[in-house]
Amino acid sequence: MHSDLAARLIDGPTMRRLTGLADLDPSLVADDFGAPAAAAALREAEVLISCWGCPPLTGEVLDRAPRLRTVIHAAGSVKHHITDACWRRGITVTSAAWANALPVAEYTVAFVLLAGKDLLRIRDDYRDRRAVHDWQAAYATAGNYRRTVGVVGASRIGRRVLELLRPHDLELLVHDPYLLPGEAERLGARAVELDELCSRSDVVSVHAPELPATRHLLSRDRLALLRTGATLINTSRGSLVDQDALTEELVSGRLDAVLDVTVPEVLPPGSPLYGLPNVLLTPHIAGSLGNELHRMAAAAADELERYVTGRPFAHPVSAEEWERSA
Repeated sequence: MHSDLAARLIDGPTMRRLTGLADLDPSLVADDFGAPAAAAALREAEVLISCWGCPPLTGEVLDRAPRLRTVIHAAGSVKHHITDACWRRGITVTSAAWANALPVAEYTVAFVLLAGKDLLRIRDDYRDRRAVHDWQAAYATAGNYRRTVGVVGASRIGRRVLELLRPHDLELLVHDPYLLPGEAERLGARAVELDELCSRSDVVSVHAPELPATRHLLSRDRLALLRTGATLINTSRGSLVDQDALTEELVSGRLDAVLDVTVPEVLPPGSPLYGLPNVLLTPHIAGSLGNELHRMAAAAADELERYVTGRPFAHPVSAEEWERSA
């Protein structure tokens, strides 16, 4: 956790809102609840505003926070700091995951459409040629008209991706074992099994949670089902894809990829993925970046206002949702 996290996260108007709503010390950023300043604040705290890097709220920590009633998370997943002890204690939890989902979906949709245009190859081709060329003949199979896009996981982000893609002339497929009957149709997509999604899609975008059951969800066999020239987009977690198998496919040139997450999170300097012309690699920035952080802080301020005025949270996190979230 960065010591200047509050300054990065909270803009002036939101800071004034937060400090006007409660006795809040935004300068106290704790990455160790055992540190003297953090421990003293925790003894008195009724509300904890958390963000990335928050230490786990274990039973031992909660024993030292007798007044704590709620956790307002100004980021996405609460999986890393909310524990079973929180639910047993009856602490309420809310998250700005919805706000962090928006830029991830925007990133995804941008690259879905650019993948259809065969952007990486055309960029390199144009840079090499630097001359007039019959681009229509050279890229006769490019374009987004009636392309098939498969979304793996009807998560908050996956649903937003489908919503943003719906106005385009695309066939949308979705796979999610938790989808209720009729939900896919309401999302503008058709529910299919994962193998069918892989074999039929021109672009596959991964939005499932990181769970033991989803490790290598995109296995070697499923990657082999992707048609030659297909693009895999992963903005979820690197563990959902068999990265060794994917690397082999990418080195061969059979597939393209847009990867915002990998295993490990920062690849070793010698990884071939850095230099492949058919790979666009970014350092886990699809989520909130720069001024997009301010949206999450504003969302936290909204929830704090609801708490102070005795209204229910707009975006609560339940124990059931926590169990199956990333």
